[in-house]
Amino acid sequence: MPTPMQRIVLASRPTGAPTEDNFRLESAELRDPGEKEVAVENLYLSLDPYMRGRMDDAKSYAKPVEVGATMEGGTVGRVIASNSSRFAEGDLVVGQFGWATHGVLPANQLRHAATDYAPPSASLGVLGMPGFTGWYGLKELGRPKSGETLVVAAATGPVGQMVGQLGKALGLRAVGVAGGEDKCRFAVETLGFDACLDHHAYPDVPAMREALAKAAPDGIDVYYENVGGKVLEAVLSLMNPFGRIPVCGTIAYYNLGGLGAGDAPGPNMLPRAMRSILVNKLNVHGFIIMDHWDRYGDFLAEVGPMVKDGRIKYQEDIAEGLANAPAKFISMLKGGNFGKTVVKLTGDAA
Repeated sequence: MPTPMQRIVLASRPTGAPTEDNFRLESAELRDPGEKEVAVENLYLSLDPYMRGRMDDAKSYAKPVEVGATMEGGTVGRVIASNSSRFAEGDLVVGQFGWATHGVLPANQLRHAATDYAPPSASLGVLGMPGFTGWYGLKELGRPKSGETLVVAAATGPVGQMVGQLGKALGLRAVGVAGGEDKCRFAVETLGFDACLDHHAYPDVPAMREALAKAAPDGIDVYYENVGGKVLEAVLSLMNPFGRIPVCGTIAYYNLGGLGAGDAPGPNMLPRAMRSILVNKLNVHGFIIMDHWDRYGDFLAEVGPMVKDGRIKYQEDIAEGLANAPAKFISMLKGGNFGKTVVKLTGDAA
């Protein structure tokens, strides 16, 4: 008998911030897996900021989602049929099945969920792409040294959680920036940050800069960039010579559209930014984590045991049901999430 499934497709391309009208829930039938393919019932769907860029028809590091196609996204699910010796029925696997309850992919595009260390949903967050992004960006590009000062934007998001905790484990002073007093309290009391600034309390760049200068009196050696906007503008003038800035996201600019589609509101800060980079001899390094997936095994070997024994803590923000994914995604882009944003797709999910 055919297996019924549901999926959410891109109904239209957004202009500015996405709305629920840009998405459409559809019913379909799951096709049978072909040679060396695996069919999966998805348990959890990951919602991540990069998906906003996929909604625009603009040149980027990956192709946009076509109008009418399933929204792109990572999932963890249970194998229900397999034509591969690598995966058996009942295995929990991670893959890019998209915003859907079921899917079929080639076996070589899947990996086993890291359930030796944490529940299945963690393979989309702390032990998945976001955690791996934080680990690689900090250790390989941030090149941290004990005694230095680290500033982390979006400190309680899934990337920021990893960066801050790893920074503390490596002997750095960790200063977070987050949106709300409750998030900052979590960053300090649970994640172990030395300080956390609620960016809502600082309405402009001078106020943000003054607060950061007090929290980082010795200057900033590593700034882990997830956000852009006023935090980046405030940080640049506080960077120490030879500081490092790994850039993995600029969520403050995502709703401006594709690259070259328009200018950010306000004055042109590029000349001042370039001067700061020059005179302080900064290393600003943009990266896309999928280019470095060969290092995932190293990440999991190091961080998996730290998650299992509680040295690395994590927070998830879970919604229920595929139909609620668009609203949860829109909220996340506005900072409404508290931790890794995940959608639970079935009542059978562990």
